[in-house]
Amino acid sequence: MTSPARVSLADVTPPIALGPLDGRYRSAVAPLVDHLSEAALNRERVHVEVEWLIHLASQHVVPGAPDLSAAERQYLRDVVASFGPDEVAELAEIERTTVHDVKAVEYFLKRRLADAPAVLGPDTVLPSVGELVHFACTSEDINNLSYALMVRGAVREVWAPAAAALVDEVAAMARESAATPMLALTHGQPATPTTLGKELAVLAHRLRRQLRRIDGDEFLGKLNGATGTYGAHVVAVPGADWPEVSRTFVEHLGLTWNPLTTQIESHDWQAELYADMARFNRVLHNLATDVWSYISRGVFIQTPVAGATGSSTMPHKVNPIRFENAEANLEMSCALLDTLAATLVTSRLQRDLTDSTTQRNIGPAFGHSLLAIDNVRRGLRALSVDAGLLARELDQNWEVLGEPVQSAMRAAAVAGVTGMQNPYERLKDLTRGRRLTAEDMRGFIAGLGLPDDVADRLAALEPGSYTGLAEQLVGYLDA
Repeated sequence: MTSPARVSLADVTPPIALGPLDGRYRSAVAPLVDHLSEAALNRERVHVEVEWLIHLASQHVVPGAPDLSAAERQYLRDVVASFGPDEVAELAEIERTTVHDVKAVEYFLKRRLADAPAVLGPDTVLPSVGELVHFACTSEDINNLSYALMVRGAVREVWAPAAAALVDEVAAMARESAATPMLALTHGQPATPTTLGKELAVLAHRLRRQLRRIDGDEFLGKLNGATGTYGAHVVAVPGADWPEVSRTFVEHLGLTWNPLTTQIESHDWQAELYADMARFNRVLHNLATDVWSYISRGVFIQTPVAGATGSSTMPHKVNPIRFENAEANLEMSCALLDTLAATLVTSRLQRDLTDSTTQRNIGPAFGHSLLAIDNVRRGLRALSVDAGLLARELDQNWEVLGEPVQSAMRAAAVAGVTGMQNPYERLKDLTRGRRLTAEDMRGFIAGLGLPDDVADRLAALEPGSYTGLAEQLVGYLDA
């Protein structure tokens, strides 16, 4: 049987996205396009070239270079501010000839210098400073600074605010349920009770710590020529203090200057940042799996979305898809971040080009993490706590009081009370492999011969009140 010819989806206009981040999940990750797309890379390249030109002129680094007026500096910076779809297309057209992306940026900017008289008048000096564009630079001088600016913007303006908002929401849930007692499960078995809020606070605290690490990460940059020696700089202008010119320029961009590099900035700062982000992802993955387990156990009830389908065949189901989606996207993000961190720290001798392709995948690494953050936030907002189930679970597990009873017996033995020998073993015989009732536990306590105040304290204890300092510990989120 011959199948009919199919429409070629590769030729459809507008183009169909190959990956889910630019297709199905576009709305959740779109803010990253301003920072980590190919167009954003070219805009930052233009930005760095513009600022380098202004820096050279304003610092009088190159003899004979004219001063730029405020209007001329603004004209140059407006080239960056107005960089949009027309400029993206123009750069692509230039690159088809140059077959070199950074050289295309240089020619693009020189066109703008040539066009300046039409905006600023015939007396502008901008057409005469074309050779200051890309002066003494290798492509990596422009690229490393552009990537540092891009990644910094993506972290500070998009990813970190979303991550911090998520952590704040988890912390708020922790405070709301700080006093809600819950049976703990260690190794999947009933264990010393806690509170739901304290367990959520642990996760919020872990996530917040990783955000503090990320907030302290540095964004490094360099501008020192083809092999990091300022060779062309010194030959062209031997009288300049080129390391100082480089340092002040990099710091003018808001980056940390790296004084010792090969042709490339070593990317160690990127590896450090991506490792920290991956660790945040993994803690968030732990949150997603714990919440999924709580949903499965019935601790959390999911609010159905009107009109939504939980299962194609089982109409009763409300699937925890937000948390499952988050798990998968966090795993994808970590895989990319781990690869970036592992590969970017190595470059053969003074330069190879593996980092060029690798760094173009920073966007997907951030995108999958941002999508997971969005899914977890949306999932958490659809949850409510079944306090009744928590109370029933606790009341069915009186054996968890074996721990405080044997601990009280130990303390009494140290205080000289007789008959307190072998407390652990006696409680093990009472509780292991058995379900106890309140009467079973209280009868055992009554027969121990404990001092009255201790016996009364233990007799008043219930699984739901045996939560130690769990409620107060949530307060450490605000410390």
